[in-house]
Amino acid sequence: MANDATMKTALVLGGSGLIGRMLIDELLASGHYGKVTALLRKELSAAPAELDQQIVDFESLLTEQLPLVADDVFCCLGTTQKTVGGDKDKFYRIDHDYPVELAKLAQAGGAKRCFVVSATGANSKSRFYYNRVKGDMERDLKTLGFDALHIYQPSLLIGSREHLDQLNRGGEFVGQKLMPLMNPFLQGSLRKFRPTHATAVAQAMCADSGRDSRGVEIHHFE
Repeated sequence: MANDATMKTALVLGGSGLIGRMLIDELLASGHYGKVTALLRKELSAAPAELDQQIVDFESLLTEQLPLVADDVFCCLGTTQKTVGGDKDKFYRIDHDYPVELAKLAQAGGAKRCFVVSATGANSKSRFYYNRVKGDMERDLKTLGFDALHIYQPSLLIGSREHLDQLNRGGEFVGQKLMPLMNPFLQGSLRKFRPTHATAVAQAMCADSGRDSRGVEIHHFE
């Protein structure tokens, strides 16, 4: 990665997740940024030396309301209802409040562009709670007025079994084995519901960061 001090800086939220970890590698290798910082709950193992790891408590960040300095902010934060023991309020806090409120702090610190991972079917009026939360997040990010807002809506993510085991998401592992069998039936407008490789999302986010863009762009994967 280039060390030119005039180059832009990137801030990654959720860098320990399946997409976030891959995104960090993509950004560091891209040459788009002079500095890549990841806000993390715990230090990444075997992380590239060029990565600036900041160990933080997200609740404290929101309480302190200190600006997060960066040119571009990338958000891969998210959990599952199983992980939070079915607590809908906690799920909403992580999947809606954290992305929106941290994006505000990054904007206060100079961020002009926001790249965020959402989900296929995100809709504030959905009858499915997960999709409603993602829809609320998208809606509220749109009101912040970033120069560019990129929203990525992957379906079920395909990644390494080891990573899914670490996250205790056995159901997702079973799903990523079975869902590809449905691909022949997911045609036309349903193609966006096909399983998505996590690498494809990370690569798309990095590629989009390297081009000039304005307004809101929503990205689907086939």
